[in-house]
Amino acid sequence: MSAARQYSVKKAAKSDFEIYLKKAKEFYQTMYQAEKAENWNAVGLNGVHCVIALIDAILVKYSGICSAEKDHMAVVDLLAASLNIDNVSQKSQTARRVIAKKNLVEYEARPFIKAEAQEKAKKSKQRTLSLPLQQYLK
Repeated sequence: MSAARQYSVKKAAKSDFEIYLKKAKEFYQTMYQAEKAENWNAVGLNGVHCVIALIDAILVKYSGICSAEKDHMAVVDLLAASLNIDNVSQKSQTARRVIAKKNLVEYEARPFIKAEAQEKAKKSKQRTLSLPLQQYLK
């Protein structure tokens, strides 16, 4: 995050991280159910929201803030700028790639296809299960 850019944030009690973590888990579960039902648009969008909620949980727990930006990519920048975590920029690249697909899934006049949805699910699962960031919620 550049020093010149100021992001809109909301203050939050650090204990509220559990609320955001619960949201991330629910989005993950819904993504998984949608994948089983072959609802590819729902897979993509729930994967994006899962990653955003997980990063918000980390920001709330460690910095007492969450993003209030309309640009969801700001949450990744806030993570890098707000936390002193080794290699946070490197660890957040998967999240950046997942969130970058949000407009494609939500707004483009074409369906999100199976291959795209499965890739989104894979990256969202990496973000939530392989613990490169989630380890900071313990």
